[in-house]
Amino acid sequence: MAMSLSSTTGVTPIESSQTALSWGPIIGGAIAATGVTLILLLLGSGLGLTMVSPWSGESSSATAIGVTAAIWLVAVQWLSSALGGYLTGRLRTKWAAVHSDEVFFRDTAHGFLSWALATVLVVGVLASSLTSLAGAGASAVGSAATAAGTVSAASSSGGTDLSTSYFTDALLRPERVTGEARGNDGAATAEVSRILIQGAAKGEVPDSDRTYIASIVSARTGLNEADARARVDNVLGQVEEAKVAAQKVADTARKTAATTALVGAISLLVGAFIASAAAALGGRQRDEEEDLLLVANRPLG
Repeated sequence: MAMSLSSTTGVTPIESSQTALSWGPIIGGAIAATGVTLILLLLGSGLGLTMVSPWSGESSSATAIGVTAAIWLVAVQWLSSALGGYLTGRLRTKWAAVHSDEVFFRDTAHGFLSWALATVLVVGVLASSLTSLAGAGASAVGSAATAAGTVSAASSSGGTDLSTSYFTDALLRPERVTGEARGNDGAATAEVSRILIQGAAKGEVPDSDRTYIASIVSARTGLNEADARARVDNVLGQVEEAKVAAQKVADTARKTAATTALVGAISLLVGAFIASAAAALGGRQRDEEEDLLLVANRPLG
């Protein structure tokens, strides 16, 4: 259809030999946005550390720290995107003989590409930093693991599992402590530890195991059967409370991670929009300034 109209009217279609994509302004805006992002992230890290203290009662709450961090990340994304997009639009050359709607589209596309490139650069820099930190952490963990292996070897000779040693000691604690040193029944301690581990894996300790543990406690501590069973139930209740507390911590961490991911995604989307709008604004101001300059330099008459 276009060819027939051209042959009828005798008008030859005009196609520019230059691409509409200007990589110079895109790269320049992306580098500027990356630099501003890193500066603001370091500033936010410094301010965030002032909210945390090793002393009890002097740190801000976890909720306050999380909300502040989320707000700061959103502000960092928006500010860097606005600056990078504006520079991208303001630094590009003027497109001659192009409709204003096409100019607007090209500017927004340039702003979006600048934001995308800056995001990739920031992720790469942060990933490199995290890799270095992970390497240092792995070295520290390796040293700690060597020391822990020595401790574990020493403790394993006694037949006690460190994860349940406290609760086992609570079960086998005598009714009255005398001045004489108490004997150490390693076999009973190891057996109770294995029962507790099995119960933790299954989610509950069967009544038969409870009765058996109570008999061991009674024989070891001198308590009657009823008091020994009460002690068993009390300690198993503490084990269950510890498990529930650990589950709550894990659930809180899961919710925090999910919220952080959602806030980060929304922040990135808004950042892309801001970069595109800022590029359109910068491009329009650039064209208006050049038009004003042409009008001012136009000879009179």
